[in-house]
Amino acid sequence: MKVYLLSLAAGLLVGVIYALLQVRSPAPPAIALLGLLGMLVGEQLVPLAKRTLAGEPVTLAWFHSECTPKITGVAAPQAPSTPAHKES
Repeated sequence: MKVYLLSLAAGLLVGVIYALLQVRSPAPPAIALLGLLGMLVGEQLVPLAKRTLAGEPVTLAWFHSECTPKITGVAAPQAPSTPAHKES
């Protein structure tokens, strides 16, 4: 949560600086956000291509665990670990 607040604060600061300098944002917000989404998705094309060229399977589970967290910023849920079995 702290990272999100810092990001918002940085954005607000830049907005104030733009207003003080009387300049407009370089791109309309919707276009800028789509560009950022494109960058995040594009970054995942390299691991996808490497995996494909190596002959490794590209599964939905792999994409969900490796790529989705990098695009959304939300960690993939971890499988519950089983406790070690102790013999008596």
